[in-house]
Amino acid sequence: MSPPDPPRSRPVTSPQQLLADEVRVAYDRQVVLDGVTLSVGRGETVGLRGPSGCGKSTLVRVLALLHRPDGGRVSIDGTPVTGVRYAVPVGLRTRVAVLFQSPRAAADPRLSLTDLIAEPLRAVRAPEPGVRERVAELADLVGLTPDLLTRRPHAVSDGQLQRACLARALVHRPDYLLCDEATAMLDASTQAHVAAVIADYQRAQNAGVLVITHDEALMERWADRIVDLAGAVTARAR
Repeated sequence: MSPPDPPRSRPVTSPQQLLADEVRVAYDRQVVLDGVTLSVGRGETVGLRGPSGCGKSTLVRVLALLHRPDGGRVSIDGTPVTGVRYAVPVGLRTRVAVLFQSPRAAADPRLSLTDLIAEPLRAVRAPEPGVRERVAELADLVGLTPDLLTRRPHAVSDGQLQRACLARALVHRPDYLLCDEATAMLDASTQAHVAAVIADYQRAQNAGVLVITHDEALMERWADRIVDLAGAVTARAR
């Protein structure tokens, strides 16, 4: 897969960044992350790599405000975030979005693709005319036809469902998009399309993007800088 060349930027030195600072996470007595610091700046693409099981996905969940770390802190553009999920004010939590590897694990099988994309807007009680307009806009952006939007996840392909999940991730116009092996289960054509949509969105919104992938060629081409999560202890920028 060869995504379009993303905008290049220098390493982050301003407060405009999504930051995990000295983050520690343990499950029972097993330490998964210990003193990890990672930043993603606006307009920057950061690649995160490391062996399976080293804590990459856990770090993504911490940055996405889905998991509370046992130590350290997360901040968005200098604003500390103390809660997770719906405990975080809507204006703050919607600034970060995540696209996971498996769309079937991420999508509610009861919802049509339209409702899947619209759900985050309805959760914050956005006016319905605006919801419909935003869904139509994003469906066109990711390449979902009107007939596909009426279907439920079981009636579409993995690639079509991941396009819907991408549209859902972008629905609040996030400042930071976290991609956890988001193209790993897709065919080459869909991989390229998803990568192109993300790159175009990044240019338009000056969004920060974090990419996890085992595809070294993709990582080298896409990322402005690469961070190694070695031994789940400390992230070091290349």
